[in-house]
Amino acid sequence: MLDLFTIFSKGGIVLWCFQSTSQIFTPSVNALIKSVILQERTGLTSYDDGSLTLKYRLDNEFELVFVVAFQKILQLSYVDKFLDDIHLEFRDKYKNELSSGHLYDDFDFESRFKSVLRNCEEWGKTQALLPKTMRKFEDSQKSKKTVASMIERKGDDSSKKKGKTTKQVVIEEPEVAKEEVEPDKNEPLTADDEMMANRAKLAQRMGSPNAKKGKQSKSPKSPKEGKKPRIWELGGTQKDLPDLERTKDRPLESHEIAADLSLVGQMKGGIKDLEVESESEESEEDSEEEERPKRQQQPANKSRGVFSMFKSLVGSKNLTKKDMQAVLDKLQDHLITKNVAADIATKLCDSVAAKLEGKVLGTFDSVATTVKTTMTESLVQILSPTRRVDILRDALEAKRSGRPFTMAFCGVNGVGKSTNLAKICFWLIENNLSVLIAACDTFRAGAVEQLRTHMRHLNALHPPEKHKGVQMVRLYEKGYGKDAAGIAMEAIIHAKESKTDIVLIDTAGRMQDNEPLMRALAKLVKVNEPDLVLFVGEALVGNEAVDQLTKFNQSLADFSQSTKPHLIDGIVLTKFDTIDDKVGAAISMTYMTGQPIVFVGTGQTYTDLKSLNAKAVVSALMK
Repeated sequence: MLDLFTIFSKGGIVLWCFQSTSQIFTPSVNALIKSVILQERTGLTSYDDGSLTLKYRLDNEFELVFVVAFQKILQLSYVDKFLDDIHLEFRDKYKNELSSGHLYDDFDFESRFKSVLRNCEEWGKTQALLPKTMRKFEDSQKSKKTVASMIERKGDDSSKKKGKTTKQVVIEEPEVAKEEVEPDKNEPLTADDEMMANRAKLAQRMGSPNAKKGKQSKSPKSPKEGKKPRIWELGGTQKDLPDLERTKDRPLESHEIAADLSLVGQMKGGIKDLEVESESEESEEDSEEEERPKRQQQPANKSRGVFSMFKSLVGSKNLTKKDMQAVLDKLQDHLITKNVAADIATKLCDSVAAKLEGKVLGTFDSVATTVKTTMTESLVQILSPTRRVDILRDALEAKRSGRPFTMAFCGVNGVGKSTNLAKICFWLIENNLSVLIAACDTFRAGAVEQLRTHMRHLNALHPPEKHKGVQMVRLYEKGYGKDAAGIAMEAIIHAKESKTDIVLIDTAGRMQDNEPLMRALAKLVKVNEPDLVLFVGEALVGNEAVDQLTKFNQSLADFSQSTKPHLIDGIVLTKFDTIDDKVGAAISMTYMTGQPIVFVGTGQTYTDLKSLNAKAVVSALMK
């Protein structure tokens, strides 16, 4: 039974509505519009909001949205058919009114709605009574990807097609062996005969003169010699260079830090935008500069006027999914090569198809250009944050209220959490904000020492003498093997008492499938309620990014034992300088969570921290 059915325009005008209960569905429909339609996720055919499931159809020709809402537990099988039928029924009845743009007319659609709903319910009952047959293996996609289908044989028709060149590895064998092994081509081979023939071929190869020659050509093994001492490039052996160990018999804290003072002052204010360049982009800029004088010499309105005249004479057509399929397939492969997760690339192409299907396309408008332009707009919309994350403003607001602003960093092992935490810490102290680093990675050996080294380097760049005797960066540590949530709580209390502006919580790296460590992370977030929970991920990963983010969010929701769990608030994308123009991980991560990419790591120094530029990333992605 349907709880809600409504038809509204993309401009927000409700044309017709049916409601079977007194429940208020406005928040659910608004959530669908905000999270799916406006965020370019229309490739998803359904959306869950609490106990409700909402399904929708888009009419791009008349800019309409058809929405159905029902209880998630019902699992109605006829909803998709109902949406298709009611969509066609409404279009056929009110096509003239919709074409003229009279959207304020009273649409008397109740009788048609009940008739279509009744027919679809009866269809669903008949489908439920039909015996369910298991799909045969021959009908599946897996059956088409056999080992035999990937082997190219002599005489295969596919290798004789024009325009296609295939490389085959041919193993030369003695003519005698071929005569003995190869049977008559006119007689069909049985399975046993083919097996015996293959064994005979293998025996001939193993016993061929070439193989024997190869064995005889091998030089006899030299007698085993003892391990030689390593020769260093500086000359001498390892025993001759005892001075390479510079920390011997010297305490760590006594080392003098050689601070690179040229870094100071480069990170004041907001973080600079990321710039992504590719070779194709540079070549296009060169060709654009060469063609610009030629275009300036030609009349500006000549070609434009001719094409507009033909366009008005010939007319237009409606796009179908069949028209776009070839372009979408190529675009999907292109996105996957740029490191976009395969599932995300499929959903993006489905979203573009749903957005363009039925849209009026001019005769001289290229389908490929239209699809590419729509995909570019969708990607920019996805990467553009739905909410602004202004850490400096929020930190100053928290300082006025007498509490520290806290940020927790989480992620898998080896993605660069501690390194990028130090970069963010440098940016904060550049803007005169004192920082307390909570060493909550109590598992990895050397994690606390790494943070202590960063603290000493950062304090060398900003010594207390320049900040009225205040040490800008301090480390709160309790050693290894302790409870991370307790250390974070003590650090926040200590920061409040010492009037420190910001607390950065460094957590241990953990795989998304490690349940004990994920429970510990959920406990840390729930107990301390940080202002920002940042997920640190690599720009190198493709499909793995989707799995990591999904399971981190799911673990924070499941293990927090709260009705409103604190999930991931933003993303830190690291190692961005190692991927060239394969920037698809940014799309995958943002698409899955809907959360913004707050920071982008582009190197090893403290100043290698950027803000994501959505247009630059999409431009590199679509080249």
